[in-house]
Amino acid sequence: MSLSRPRPDVEAFHDPDTGTVTYLASDPATGVAAVIDPVLDYDPKAGRTSTRSAERLLARVRARALRVAWLLETHVHADHLTAMAHLHQALGGQSGIGARIDAVQLAFRDMFGFERDFHPDGTQFDRRFADGDTFALGEIPARVLLTPGHTPACVSYLIGDAVFVGDTLFMPDSGTARCDFPGGDPAALYRSIRRLLALPGDTRMFVCHDYRPDGRPAAWETTVAEQRAANIHIHDGVTEAEFIALRTARDRTLSMPVLMIPAVQVNIRAGELPPPAANGVRYLQIPVNVL
Repeated sequence: MSLSRPRPDVEAFHDPDTGTVTYLASDPATGVAAVIDPVLDYDPKAGRTSTRSAERLLARVRARALRVAWLLETHVHADHLTAMAHLHQALGGQSGIGARIDAVQLAFRDMFGFERDFHPDGTQFDRRFADGDTFALGEIPARVLLTPGHTPACVSYLIGDAVFVGDTLFMPDSGTARCDFPGGDPAALYRSIRRLLALPGDTRMFVCHDYRPDGRPAAWETTVAEQRAANIHIHDGVTEAEFIALRTARDRTLSMPVLMIPAVQVNIRAGELPPPAANGVRYLQIPVNVL
């Protein structure tokens, strides 16, 4: 047991439209907080964005008089747009993502016909975290773990006794992330997960998405010990070869996420929309017969 580790307060905001869970993690001693994986609402039929989910989170930050020091992404999401830019303007703080964001930006820049002055170097974010980088949430130490596999830029944030794993792992009855996006790698994902599962068994683990298998209530908090015992894809005893075969076969059956095309274009810009065209309208591109 690791009862001496500091314990951040963690509040979850579940978005039923995308299955995303945004986290507000804070140091109870100082009120310093981090927002992890925020959602910008998007209506794909109308092509309209909304800050409804972000405003709900903002109201909570203000009600608790928290000071948000960090706005963190675990990776470039494919199933929701990020509200990072909106929250950055409202709250300040530093934006952060994994240092290999440049690889994801390079993979998608030309596919979506980005403007020439878009720089695929991650500078749209204030901080590009390398493996092992540290920061603090008030008095609570935090460490960044590079956890590639779902994408090459995935990271997990270990803050006190809590680890925020993005899409690397889901709840035990949902398994693990897909690996068929550009730069995905099931062997890398296996090794990343085994690294996470080497943390103390009582480490609280917070997942970024829950798709409610069999219609059960949404859930997002588990522990390392529970994952090791019961994760349907990668519990203790599953070999790397077995996992690669399972993950590869499953990925062949999965359809494209509904919001992938708009989400990736916005998320690699740290939540900013594309610059307006000559007519003043902002456009998201749809590549035909490419994805």
